[in-house]
Amino acid sequence: MTSMIDTPEGATAQEPEKKPKKQGLGLGKYILIRFLLIFPTIFILVTMVFFLMRITGDPITAAMAGRLPPDALQERIEEAGYDRPVIIQYFEYLGNIIRGDFGTTLSDNTEVTSLLVNYGTATLELAFYALIVAFIIGIPFGMLAAYKRDRGPDAVLRFSAILFYATPVFFAGLLLKLVFSVWLDWLPVAGRTNYLAELEGLRAPTGIYLLDALRAGNLTIALDVLSHAVLPAIALGLLTAGVFLRLVRTNVIGTLGSDFVEAGRSRGVSEYRLVTKHAYKPALIPIVTVMGLQMALLVGGAVLTETTFGWPGLGFKLAEYLTARDFVAVQGIVMLLAVIVAFTNFLVDIIAALIDPRVRY
Repeated sequence: MTSMIDTPEGATAQEPEKKPKKQGLGLGKYILIRFLLIFPTIFILVTMVFFLMRITGDPITAAMAGRLPPDALQERIEEAGYDRPVIIQYFEYLGNIIRGDFGTTLSDNTEVTSLLVNYGTATLELAFYALIVAFIIGIPFGMLAAYKRDRGPDAVLRFSAILFYATPVFFAGLLLKLVFSVWLDWLPVAGRTNYLAELEGLRAPTGIYLLDALRAGNLTIALDVLSHAVLPAIALGLLTAGVFLRLVRTNVIGTLGSDFVEAGRSRGVSEYRLVTKHAYKPALIPIVTVMGLQMALLVGGAVLTETTFGWPGLGFKLAEYLTARDFVAVQGIVMLLAVIVAFTNFLVDIIAALIDPRVRY
């Protein structure tokens, strides 16, 4: 509906009807929606893993065939309930997960829950170290590549980023071990620490060795933990550093062409200051938004990294249980990795929404 208003000349004109502004999601509603999306994601992955594991048969036959006589094998199958229809096993498995019961491993008779707690912290610690390496390498060198764009340093850094991303993690790990552990003898070859007994003997250990050593005030153990973490963190972190370097370079160059940067350039602000003080902050927003995807990449790469360096985490145990065809353990580990990735993506979405309100629309 429109209203008629008088113009200064006495004529009439129609006042356009005001349209309501499009409202985006409030932060609280956005957080709730993103949180609720975690559950169908985990449910779909758990369902896929369960049925893919059952394609080869029941877990006991897969793990114990050839090790037990046929009669004993059949008895184990019936005791575990794997002779029942798969759909019944599936709903029983979902019910057990809701109660926090992930079963018992077939190869070493260990509760999967305790397995996840004991080895999950090691994987999280390694992923955290690798993420630090990715930030230290990817962000500064991405800014440098943007500052030196289309020149020699930029070409070298772009090639390095591709090399970092394309190099298999296990190959990078073997090279690092050969150079820094065998030839130079600077860093340990494998493991998490030489002070395992001391760390496990601490009161209420968290399982994150660096944190436990610092809580105990023992710098010797803390330095030993860090020395063991350097090579695996670099091997895994370079994978993500290549992504960050290219992403920062591209977005800084794009930001350097924006109006507010051009205004600063017209006032005589140096190119170096424009890059380091003005252009890099908007370029970090895409880094935050893709961090969740990179966390999935880090967790996936942890399998090869932990195996290469003998790092006793979930990736290391997953390789062992896959070799043993222990599908009960594999399901539990994949379940936890899915939860880690899903919640990391959730946190990244929230951080991105806080940094850039446009994400909520």
